[in-house]
Amino acid sequence: MELGLVSYSKAAEWSLSPSLGVKGVYNSNLLLTPLPHNDTYGYWVTPATEFAGKTERLDVSSRIAADYVEYFGGEDRQFTNVFAPLSVRYRTEKDLLNFTGGFTRDNTLLSELQETGIVLQFAQRNQWTFNPSWTRSLTEKLSFQSGVQFSDTTYDTGRLVDYRLVGGSGGLLYQLSERDQIQLVGSYTHFRTIDSPAGFQADFPGINISLTHAFDESLTGTVYGGPRFLSSTSRSPIGDITSRETVWLAGASMAKKFERAIIQATFARDLAPSGFGLLIQTNRGEVMGSYDLSETVACSLNVTGILTTGKANSTIGGIFPDNNYISVTPKLSWKFLEWWQAEVSYMYRWRDVDTATDSASSHATMFMVTYYPPKLSWSY
Repeated sequence: MELGLVSYSKAAEWSLSPSLGVKGVYNSNLLLTPLPHNDTYGYWVTPATEFAGKTERLDVSSRIAADYVEYFGGEDRQFTNVFAPLSVRYRTEKDLLNFTGGFTRDNTLLSELQETGIVLQFAQRNQWTFNPSWTRSLTEKLSFQSGVQFSDTTYDTGRLVDYRLVGGSGGLLYQLSERDQIQLVGSYTHFRTIDSPAGFQADFPGINISLTHAFDESLTGTVYGGPRFLSSTSRSPIGDITSRETVWLAGASMAKKFERAIIQATFARDLAPSGFGLLIQTNRGEVMGSYDLSETVACSLNVTGILTTGKANSTIGGIFPDNNYISVTPKLSWKFLEWWQAEVSYMYRWRDVDTATDSASSHATMFMVTYYPPKLSWSY
């Protein structure tokens, strides 16, 4: 081990941070349905381990975790979530090699609902992701950036459609001044469904320009935008149906840091894959804030609004309707002992679909206690 690191770093530091969390949950409308329903109760047990390693040039980090979940009442369900992400960064004098990816097994009501505002079904999702990237410094101010995107998603139900996403990007990053940088990126993405009787595939190359400005040491803003040239093909009993259109995507974010607080606001219009077997366009706005009341007590608030529309609208069973989704989540955490932390949160969710006569809403509460044993660390 020393032979591979002696010429690059003087020491390597590694650590393991285990934890065990138990939480109880209540949800008045778990499936966000406008139909008659009952309240749902449940409990989660979450063992986890954070792993980190660092040398002069290499950073490695991961958080391996699992959720053992049981719901009863309105929904009698048992399932297990698994999270195995990996992040690796390697630096040289002029190059930065980065990798993010891993395996995730989660529930669509927890993941895709909050990401896209769409209630797919109460189903488990398995997703592999691989996203390597390379940044090369050409001059003191100019850098070349490239990356590859791959994800493979399957569902534990035949009512949703498995899919695969493959893409790549490349561009230039220029440091205009100490506070400003501009980035120009060209990208290509291919999306296709897997083993679906109503097959769908789409290609959308595009161009994106972004500008980042640091107003001061604590306030940073970014704006970006550009076109995607969407070409899609849908398989139907009467033959393939093709369509082409130009989709303009854009976004902006602003983050402000205070001595004891952080506030961040973002907006993004994006194209995203869906378990319905097609691409969807999301218009997502989000405001997040956190405040440290003391050294042991912190509070936060998250407000999210999403408007979702279909692209190449044919889907299983007909036309994809527009969806509106809002969630509001205040949270309070308290580190009451050296190795113990308690957390309580509330979530209000509201959803409206164009094809539904009524909207749906839910109220949910959660109380969690987590035990953090002493961190294990070593170096050589």
